[in-house]
Amino acid sequence: MQDAAEAQIVEQSRRIDFYLTEYSVELLAAKMHAGDYEVPGYQREFTWEDERKSRFIESIIMGLPIPFLFFWEKPDSGKLEIVDGSQRLRTIEQFVLGGFRLGELEGLPLLSGFTFDDLPESRQRKIRNRSIRGIVLNEHADEQARFDMFERINTGSKIANKAEVRRGVLAGPFMSMVIELAADPSFVSMAPMSSKDVKEREREELVTRLFAYGDGLEGYRDRPAEFLFDYTKAMNVRFANERGLEQSYRDRFRSTMDQVERIFPYGFRRKANGNATPRTRFEAIALGTYFALAERPALAQHIIDPLPWLESAEFTAVIGSDGANAVARLRSRMDFVKDKLVEAVDGAA
Repeated sequence: MQDAAEAQIVEQSRRIDFYLTEYSVELLAAKMHAGDYEVPGYQREFTWEDERKSRFIESIIMGLPIPFLFFWEKPDSGKLEIVDGSQRLRTIEQFVLGGFRLGELEGLPLLSGFTFDDLPESRQRKIRNRSIRGIVLNEHADEQARFDMFERINTGSKIANKAEVRRGVLAGPFMSMVIELAADPSFVSMAPMSSKDVKEREREELVTRLFAYGDGLEGYRDRPAEFLFDYTKAMNVRFANERGLEQSYRDRFRSTMDQVERIFPYGFRRKANGNATPRTRFEAIALGTYFALAERPALAQHIIDPLPWLESAEFTAVIGSDGANAVARLRSRMDFVKDKLVEAVDGAA
């Protein structure tokens, strides 16, 4: 057992090949301005508010420790792709070169309202010379290594989530379809969510789960991130090589959403005026409907009576968040809805 564990450690370590470096604030601002650092598709839009940007710049001026920047060295161009730190880098560029005006500061209140150019030249020089450390994942690192790095980093800044990472790291025909379907008007209507969740690609996460879990849970180890990553990577290859496969998945999505819209009065909401879509509720309803349709195609023409079980304590328990990612809990919530719908069809036969 120990030998096997050691072999696993060695194998995983081979995928992580990096080097350390240091960059001056002046260099970081210049490279960002020149486009030498690439901000990948999985990095969220520039979302730091002015207060947070001001607090970060204040930390630099005060000489406080700054979290590491993480990059990936692209094998084709040699450019550095930002894995973690785009918010900090863009803030540095805005302050040093873009005229950003500091807000109210706590540690240095007398600097509130200053721009970089308002500072004495000697202070400007000190800020430019300040160095920030970086870690560069070299060109030999594979996609999963980049994903692992991004998922495990916790630098104190808000990092992109797993759906965003898949969006950029695993660009391909399947991922493109997921992005398109996530914007489907009827799906958007049935799966309301906050603007924050929309920006963080939550609907893309839900669509990916619909397909991945619908194709079976073989290899699922209670860790959705790894399962969905491997699934998306494999499906990109299949879509590229198997003619007609993409259309079959589009049809699956459309037929499932049509039935959810027809059967469930609030879509994936808890209530008529709900403005959120809990993942466990989505998985129960979407996957339960998909599996029920596969088992009883007559469901598509069946008139479903009101669903009192949607408000039941039993359903609330089955979609509870405790241990939600455990495979047994995942199966139970999908099967609960599937069984209820199949019972409705059989009861009317």
